[in-house]
Amino acid sequence: MVSRAALVEVRGLVNQFGAQVVHDNLDLDIRQGEILGVVGGSGTGKSVLLRSIVGLLRPAAGSVKVFGADLLNLDAERRSQLERRFGVLFQRGALFSSLSVVENIALPLIEHAGLPRADAEHLARLKVALAGLPVGAGDKFPDELSGGMVKRAALARALALDPEILFLDEPTAGLDPIGAAAFDQLIRTLRDALGLSVFIITHDLDTLYSICDRVAVLSQKRVLVADRLEVVEATDDAWVQEYFHGPRGRAAAQAVLRSETY
Repeated sequence: MVSRAALVEVRGLVNQFGAQVVHDNLDLDIRQGEILGVVGGSGTGKSVLLRSIVGLLRPAAGSVKVFGADLLNLDAERRSQLERRFGVLFQRGALFSSLSVVENIALPLIEHAGLPRADAEHLARLKVALAGLPVGAGDKFPDELSGGMVKRAALARALALDPEILFLDEPTAGLDPIGAAAFDQLIRTLRDALGLSVFIITHDLDTLYSICDRVAVLSQKRVLVADRLEVVEATDDAWVQEYFHGPRGRAAAQAVLRSETY
């Protein structure tokens, strides 16, 4: 297998809230062009890890380098330049309810890229199409959209600045199986077409089996294993074995085998 460069390097990460230690000496890489799935039980700090990587949370110890730089130690201008190279889709979309979909997507283009409103909204409509939304969805407000359309609108906003890395927090949560599968395939298509690297927090076993190149398991306050699925599945850990070899895990694996057969 060809070795890929690490765009994100997490080393010795410690995250602590009062007396509660969430991460202790956690290491993880995100490699160029991969889709990395991140799983773990409740309380393992999956979203906390995402926030640490994108610079929204200062860790108690350790380092996080994105494109070779530590965001938290950069001046404001350099940090802003680097932040434009990644997009984030938060679990509930985090769209502004008072703005239309197009206005939500145009906002980072106006604020960070300095585009005039007309140009920003033109590009925003292209992102609407890229995310697989119908043309008319751009003029709707978030509360007028279905759950699946909200996810796609949030994805379009995450793509607004043409990022190199996408960070997705439970993007298929709350979607029906058909909508979730369509979203998964959209992510893989975008990765292949745009050369993206993708960090995806998920509980969806179908997502792990259908689109992820590697899977990282958070357990015991660190990354227990980060590797191809067949390696992760064989890890001698009670949670891993129950998660991947329980009825839902077996069903997801068999579904992928069937799709590869046809």
